[in-house]
Amino acid sequence: QVQLVESGGGLVQAGGSLRLSCAASGSIVSGNSMGWYRQAPGQQREFVAFITSGGITNYELSVKGRFTISRDNARNTVYLQMNSLKPEDTAVYYCYYSEYRRSIPDYWGQGTQVTVSS
Repeated sequence: QVQLVESGGGLVQAGGSLRLSCAASGSIVSGNSMGWYRQAPGQQREFVAFITSGGITNYELSVKGRFTISRDNARNTVYLQMNSLKPEDTAVYYCYYSEYRRSIPDYWGQGTQVTVSS
C-alpha cells in the first residue's frame, strides 16, 4: 500500500502561480512514477503530467510550457509548479503513484482544489 498526501491548492487570479506538493509513503518501489491528473466540474478526470524516478517527464499539451513537474526522490515527493494559470485550469488536482506504468495510477491522493479567477 502507498499513501499520498497532497498540499498547495488554493485560489489564484489568472496569470498567477501555484505549487502543488504530494508526498508518498508506504511500500515505495524504486522504478515508480508519480504525477497529476485533474478533474473539472462535470468533466472526466484528465492526465496532466508525470515524472519517473529517473526524471523522465511528460505533459498534457495544454499545460506544456506553463507547468513544471519535479520530484525529490529522497523525500518521495512530487511537485507541480503551475505558472500563467488560466480559468480553464480550475479543477481538483489528484496526485498519483504508479509502480511500473508511467501514466496509469495504482494509487491516488485525496485531491486538492485549484481555482483560477478571471
